[in-house]
Amino acid sequence: MKTVVPSRTPASFPGPEFGRSADGLTVARIGDAAYAMIPTADGRHFLGSSWRLTKPLSDWKRSDFYGHGGDVADEAAFHVFAQEQAEHQGEKAALARQEFRAHASTPWGPSQGAVHYGEGVVFHSTSGHGGFHLTADRNARVHPLLRATGGWYEEDAAWAAVTTAWPDLFTGLERRQAEETLRHSWPNAWEAIHGRALRPGESSTRDGEAFARYHASDWVVISAIYSDQHRGFTEVIATRGGRRDPKSEERRFLVPSGEYKVGAFGFVIDEARHAVYDGPSSFIGWRGREGG
Repeated sequence: MKTVVPSRTPASFPGPEFGRSADGLTVARIGDAAYAMIPTADGRHFLGSSWRLTKPLSDWKRSDFYGHGGDVADEAAFHVFAQEQAEHQGEKAALARQEFRAHASTPWGPSQGAVHYGEGVVFHSTSGHGGFHLTADRNARVHPLLRATGGWYEEDAAWAAVTTAWPDLFTGLERRQAEETLRHSWPNAWEAIHGRALRPGESSTRDGEAFARYHASDWVVISAIYSDQHRGFTEVIATRGGRRDPKSEERRFLVPSGEYKVGAFGFVIDEARHAVYDGPSSFIGWRGREGG
């Protein structure tokens, strides 16, 4: 069975086509791109991807998918992802970006291919990395808190500055991803651009700063290993506030392994429940400091 979901993509670009593979996977085709919900041993699913699978969806198999795109919560989330990708591809086609050969030197090596996004905005690919280059007049429009001298913006995170300055050159998906990148990586710039403070849960950087302030005097784990001496326990090394300064006092604690979970910013020791451990260390070569 397969269905085609209506989309807001241009008529020239197909919407997502959904179906079941030969081995029962939920799959989707969007133009030349192919995706599948692939189950894991622990009952979760991850996004598998492939390219130009010309055979019918019902003939696809797990072995056809080689890419790994992260976790997928459920089938509804998979459908949302596919629809979003279809809209993105349609918008990108409408932007008519042009690929060309550029004899240019970039901060990441010689350019091996380039894409013209707009006047003065070019993306360069190299053997190991890539990023945008803006001409001086274009770069002058980038927010001062995000502006890079020379106009080079690497593809992992700094590209968000380009999207923020020139949103009309990017798709809706790219603009949303750029906004998210700013919130998490450059919260000061995001707050200056949007004119308000970020709320708890909106920025990992801001939340990390709050965690560090709140737990500055607590023992926070900086290293952990399953205990060789105490089965079912994890032996951890902790410092005040999770500081990694060599001069910081370190202590070892035993934490039940079923309880030990590393949160977004660290595991905080509860001194009323987690005992200081002075026995043989499972950390090879570790030497406790006085009082540890």
